[in-house]
Amino acid sequence: MGSIIQSTRDTLRFPVIRGLSPLWKTLVAVGTYATWTALTWLLEGRIRTLQRPDVVLDRVVYTGVANLLVGTLLAMLLVREFAASGFVSRSRLGFRSIGRTVVAVLIGGGLGFALFALQQPPTTDPVVVANVFAQVLPVSIAEIVICWVVVGGSLEALLRHRGLNRYLATGSALVVSSVLFGVYHFAHSPPFNTVEMVVLLTVVGVGTGLIYFVGRSFYGALAFHNFMALIGVVSSLEEDGQIGSYQQPLPPLLATALVAVLVMVGIERLFVRDTYEEEPGDHRV
Repeated sequence: MGSIIQSTRDTLRFPVIRGLSPLWKTLVAVGTYATWTALTWLLEGRIRTLQRPDVVLDRVVYTGVANLLVGTLLAMLLVREFAASGFVSRSRLGFRSIGRTVVAVLIGGGLGFALFALQQPPTTDPVVVANVFAQVLPVSIAEIVICWVVVGGSLEALLRHRGLNRYLATGSALVVSSVLFGVYHFAHSPPFNTVEMVVLLTVVGVGTGLIYFVGRSFYGALAFHNFMALIGVVSSLEEDGQIGSYQQPLPPLLATALVAVLVMVGIERLFVRDTYEEEPGDHRV
């Protein structure tokens, strides 16, 4: 098993990216965001995939290509190169020990659930909530990875490399990440692509950014962010009269969420390493 993992690590390295300057690494991060946003529009916003719960194939293609392949797998391989080159450490990107991760998830999830409940959602049916939570989880993973880890993390590292005060660097990264998160929703189907909704989601992004940059926990920010996404999606389903289709377990949604989590945790734990964490010779190109 160890040799297979090591062989996969060697295969999935990108020496060209690893050797780029901090500025070019950041530009690659922004390009990844643009690609992911374009795919979101092509596979979701253009054909209004999320407004049609019956189109299982379209949902699987959108989630698989935009959020699993590009938003999670390829984006995390990019993160691997950032960390392995010494551009930024995995801890600064929010990937901490298992113990700290569990605590962060409990805190972030607790805060998120409390805010969800306080907003008096249209329903608290546990089956509906579980289905919607599963539906938005792959998207939330990609949103956190792209907006905050890849773009925010690289921008913060670039500004620190340029000598900017760490608080200003972090604050700048938080603002840019939040704005990009809001703007990306123009690529989604209604009602998420309106100016009013984009502004609201940018504010929500600031909350997620505070959890991420202050707590330095990817998984804690993810737990918080996914609960924040629930209220908008549940309300939208209620307005469209589609909430009834979520009142029984939806295996495709649950299975896709499980795959998304396994892909995220697997690639983060097995492949995202700082230079000093790698095996002897692993950093050679």
